[in-house]
Amino acid sequence: MDIKEIKELIRFIEKSDIKEFEYENENESIYISKNSDAPQIIQAAPQMQYAAPMQMAAPAPAVAAAPAAAAPAAPAVSGTEIKSPIVGTFYEAPSPGAAAFVSEGDTVKAGQTLCIIEAMKIMNEIEAEFDCVIKKRVGMNGKPVEYGETIFIVEPI
Repeated sequence: MDIKEIKELIRFIEKSDIKEFEYENENESIYISKNSDAPQIIQAAPQMQYAAPMQMAAPAPAVAAAPAAAAPAAPAVSGTEIKSPIVGTFYEAPSPGAAAFVSEGDTVKAGQTLCIIEAMKIMNEIEAEFDCVIKKRVGMNGKPVEYGETIFIVEPI
């Protein structure tokens, strides 16, 4: 299941009366629950001994305030923020030593890969949802990012 499918699933569950959802196949398992104040999504490969929780979109101000506190100087440039859809490690390039997917000043088309966020050994390509110009790369290569943390500041075209 890729990140787009997970996002769609989360949106569907948020709009429905479903309180819990669990999906499992030979490669992955996903558990989503709306039973607590801070809903979580857990995704793990079956050979893993444990699963790291990843927070799901929640309107609670405490969840939204946490990423802002982690990077207070991030939005020094004005524009539209692109936020991390998952918890993981930010990578600006497809492999060590390779050129970055995008640089500041680049014009990006919708669907173009901006970066990779690794979560539990799964490389998730983060794509632009609209045409834009990269004003600032906030995510730092090889450093952890939280759900909802700003990773790019862009100007929509």
